This record gives sequence, structure tokens and C-alpha cells, in this order.
Amino acid sequence: MDQALIYAGHSVPGRVREHNEDALLCCPQLKLWAIADGMGGHQCGEVASALALQTLQSACAEGLELVEAVHAANRAILSVARADEQRGMGTTLVAVRFEGAAFSIAWVGDSRAYRVSAGHIERLSHDHSWVQTMIDAGQMSVEAARSHPQRNVILQCLGRDDQPLQVGLQQGVLGEHELLLLCSDGLTGELDDAQIQQLCSNAQTLDQLVEQLLAQANELGGKDNISCIVLGRAATVPSVEAKPQGLLSRLFTSRKP
Repeated sequence: MDQALIYAGHSVPGRVREHNEDALLCCPQLKLWAIADGMGGHQCGEVASALALQTLQSACAEGLELVEAVHAANRAILSVARADEQRGMGTTLVAVRFEGAAFSIAWVGDSRAYRVSAGHIERLSHDHSWVQTMIDAGQMSVEAARSHPQRNVILQCLGRDDQPLQVGLQQGVLGEHELLLLCSDGLTGELDDAQIQQLCSNAQTLDQLVEQLLAQANELGGKDNISCIVLGRAATVPSVEAKPQGLLSRLFTSRKP
């Protein structure tokens, strides 16, 4: 019998931005979770990210595969942008859908997905960004990319009509003592992979982990909106007499689908 999926997620504006253009989707009924990071100014980013997730959920509910649902979200944003003459409207997207412990992850842009276990973190998505192309070509280090002036230049997003949309896809199986993390670049712009892994190892619950990830990113600058969703496979909640263990050793939380 498959263990239930458990999750927690939250989004904050950060310390610099007045508006939060990120949006979260947590739909355990469809076993679907997603984050969209909107852009465009004048609240267009908020509209784009919300519309992307609404369309994604509806498309999946209608039976579309995850990548097809992302394309449907792109068409919805393009339609609104053209009708309202808001051609700068767009959003990144990272989404995961589960079937049992097996998952499919789709993404566009630089919102990311990670698999985290004790002592290890694996990035499952691959940024559609200018600095990532430089890293892939061997012309820039990961460390240099984190502070490069063009680190926020993305090459793909929902809402662009000047090129075909490319949707990344990754599939896998989530282990019993692993976490899946979805996040916007407001988190990864402040925390590197090692810092994320350390926080995952030390947290006691998913809710606590989300709180600590957002708080640490804010403490280190909070220059962008910050969003994350963490998912795991449910284990028995320890009794009050049990010695506390790290989240990756004993997954438990108060929130279950």
C-alpha cells in the first residue's frame, strides 16, 4: 500500500518587493503541486502567475498530461496578454504530479525542483537561463553565476510569443526518507544548494522546514519574492516519549491530503 503524500508550502514578498508576484498551487486531490513566479510589472506578474496555476489545475483535472497542461497555461496567458495589450506579462513555472510515489516534474524558466535526502541534494530541473547556458558551455562557474549581473535573465517563460515554448520534464520516484522541494528563484537566489540541504536535514516537520527556508532567505537579503513547497511520504508520527529525529529520518507533519 502506498504511503500518503504530505506537504507544506508558503510564499512571502521578501524584504524589498512591495507585491508578491509568486503563486502557489497545492491540490492533493489531483496530486498536483506547483509554483509560478510572475513578471511584467503593474501587477501583471500576479495575474500571469495566478492564471498559469488556475489553467494548469483545470487542464490536469480534464485529463491532460502535465506538459500538455503547461502548454495550456501558456496559451491562456498569451490570450489575456494580447487582449489586454499587456505583452510583458509572463511567468516561470515548476510543477509536480504524483502517481503513488512516482512523479513527473515540468518546468519553464528558473523556478526549480530538488530531491533531498540525508547528506545529499539533487537538482531535478535545469534552469532556462542565460547563466545556465554559460555554465553548460563551461564558460562560467556555478559560484560566479550566483552573483553575475545577468543571473536573472531567463530564456523561457510562459507568455512569450517570440519563440516556441520549451517545457522541461523529469521523472522519478520519491523515496521514503526523501523530500521533494519546489521553489522560486527568490529562495535559490539567497540560499545555495548546500544551505538548502542543511536546513532540510535539521528540520523536524515540513511546516517548520518551510518556515526556516523562507526566514533564512529573508535574513540573507530577501531581494525577491520567496516561495517553496516541500513534499514527502508520510510516516508514523512519533509519540511524545520518542526521541526527536530529523525530518529526513522520520517524516511527519500535521498536514495530510
